Amino acid sequence: MKNTLFMLVVVALFSAASEKAFAQFEKGDKLLNAGINLGGTYGGGGVGVGASFEGGVHDFISVGGQFDYMHWGYGGGGFGYGWSYNFINIAARGSYHYGKHFLKIDNLDLYAGPALGYRIANTSYDGLGVDAYGSGVFFGAFAGARYYFKPNMGVFAEVGYNAAALKAGIAFKF
Repeated sequence: MKNTLFMLVVVALFSAASEKAFAQFEKGDKLLNAGINLGGTYGGGGVGVGASFEGGVHDFISVGGQFDYMHWGYGGGGFGYGWSYNFINIAARGSYHYGKHFLKIDNLDLYAGPALGYRIANTSYDGLGVDAYGSGVFFGAFAGARYYFKPNMGVFAEVGYNAAALKAGIAFKF
């Protein structure tokens, strides 16, 4: 967790040095989202961390990848049993940035897209390894918004069926 926080600070310092004039998405933009994941899409709650990076290949399209870690479980609380679920998702993703079709707000980027990747699942029940979900290929879909309070730094939120039902955090543009 300390390493993640350190990387966020380093990226923030580098992005503060950038002099990009417009916040709306454009071809050539490099976008980094880093934050928390809430509500696992695989049958439970959960909290996790994740990051995604995309590069603009067209005025409306960006492609890239994402990495997410989710955990949820129950410690037993004196009942003599407990369970734990851990998921690591590594995926390719693409976004269509549709906000500029109808918005004139430069610092708001609306986007949606698919994700396709591999899920590594680790399940434990009472200390025994149990394959409740299994690892394998997964398909996700998301919709999100980035609001830039500086030309190259802002906040983001995503909803959908991806690594988590809700993702939120800090967004950077290079």
